[in-house]
Amino acid sequence: MGKVKSAFRLLRENRKNLEPCVHGGEVWEAASRCGLREEEILDFSSSVNPLGASEKALEAVKAGLTRISSYPDSNSTALRQAIATRFKGVSVDNVIAGNGSTELIYLFAETFMQKGDVSLIPAPTFGEYERAVRKTGAEPKYVKPNSDFQFSPVAFTRNLSGVKVVFFCNPNNPTSALMPTEHLTAIVEKALEENVLVFLDEDFLEFVDHEEQLSFISKISRYPNLFVLRSFTKIFGLTGLRIGYGVASEEIIKPLLNAKIPWNVNCLAQAAAIAALEDKEHLNRTRELVRGEKAFLMRELRRIEVFKTFSADANFLFIDVRESGFTAAELKEKMLRYGILIRDCSSFRGLDEYYIRVAVKTRRENEKLLEVFRNAVGSHDE
Repeated sequence: MGKVKSAFRLLRENRKNLEPCVHGGEVWEAASRCGLREEEILDFSSSVNPLGASEKALEAVKAGLTRISSYPDSNSTALRQAIATRFKGVSVDNVIAGNGSTELIYLFAETFMQKGDVSLIPAPTFGEYERAVRKTGAEPKYVKPNSDFQFSPVAFTRNLSGVKVVFFCNPNNPTSALMPTEHLTAIVEKALEENVLVFLDEDFLEFVDHEEQLSFISKISRYPNLFVLRSFTKIFGLTGLRIGYGVASEEIIKPLLNAKIPWNVNCLAQAAAIAALEDKEHLNRTRELVRGEKAFLMRELRRIEVFKTFSADANFLFIDVRESGFTAAELKEKMLRYGILIRDCSSFRGLDEYYIRVAVKTRRENEKLLEVFRNAVGSHDE
């Protein structure tokens, strides 16, 4: 009986050097490494709703338990309809739901890109864009920011020649920086002229004041080359259920619906997401908390002299720690001894080993973070 000598030799060429991305939220691994229980760790590495999921969403999950013996709606029709009603000029045919927004990143790349194609990606940004592109056999091309981690629209528009897809995250992860609407518009319009698709990730935009005016969802009829990504992971706090969605022209959505795997969003996630959309009170309470706590956390972090804390538009803060005498990895390990998990950003392309990211949480949790930071770096308030 014959046998395969090496499974590696049978791999598709573009999968041989593919490695998983590093992410925040690695509480299980961190707990095991430092000998703590998971519930003893305060997770500042994942930037999700500090209040957790809506009670209405949790009730919808409980009510949906009786349906788990049946297949879910493969196309998430009721959820897509609920999403469509949130936005003017958007119909159910403009919406696709995914098993987390990450599934939609990969689905988009797999549907529209192939070997020989090129994508334009900012660096630093969310690592799954690059990985999704490489998985198709296509190649990423990078755009660098200025010293304040702002991206010039000119840097994108002058590099569009030969590009198939532009990826952009707004506000950007991990820098928490929002690109001005007029700059994004210049990129999208130039991309349309050049017949280039734009994948715009707005996963964190709902934490930004006036997000309705800043979102490009209302502009999909004007820009048929535009796909806007959103998530139920961040502000809605449905992180473990894995659910996200995208909004675009029917010309983009239809092939994505045809290409996705069947039953990609489970019945509990669909029910919870619909209920979460209806709970405006929970959203307003979350935004108010994040607004106040972000200002508090930024003010106090800037009093730690060995940190350079950048202005933040999203619900997390980006910090240069090189003056502390620690690398990001060293500071992460020291904080973990006190039960605090932060995000070491050295895995992001375009960053060195001295940047960290911390989420905005509740006042009690934020005060604990600040206390441990001060102890860890030996810095005290003036």
